Amino acid sequence: MGNTAVRKTKDFIPGNCPVSFTMNMFGGKWKPSIIHMIRTDRNRYSLMLKDMHEISKQTLTNQLRELEMDGIIERTIFAEIPPRVEYSITPYGETLLPIIDSMSRWAKEHMPVQLRKVEGTCVK
Repeated sequence: MGNTAVRKTKDFIPGNCPVSFTMNMFGGKWKPSIIHMIRTDRNRYSLMLKDMHEISKQTLTNQLRELEMDGIIERTIFAEIPPRVEYSITPYGETLLPIIDSMSRWAKEHMPVQLRKVEGTCVK
């Protein structure tokens, strides 16, 4: 059993569109939230799973693997008992942070007030 993830849209970039390329790298339902969580020191698998109630273990694992394969995050295994794994954003991944910051600013301006108070992946 290998660590290869099947990516349905990785090579689908209609018209060589830069937006499609960007969305293939970190778009989707979970990747922006995962990147945001790692950047705010919620960088362990158990913390991410706890904060993202709706995500399955398999989906979180696949999304982390894809982000790692794309060089956006890196995984560090600490030789401890029990073993500890932490994720961090690579310098390449940091180039995506201004996009996430723009998304956050846009949402703060347009998100209904009642939704902003709900506990979720972006709280902190």
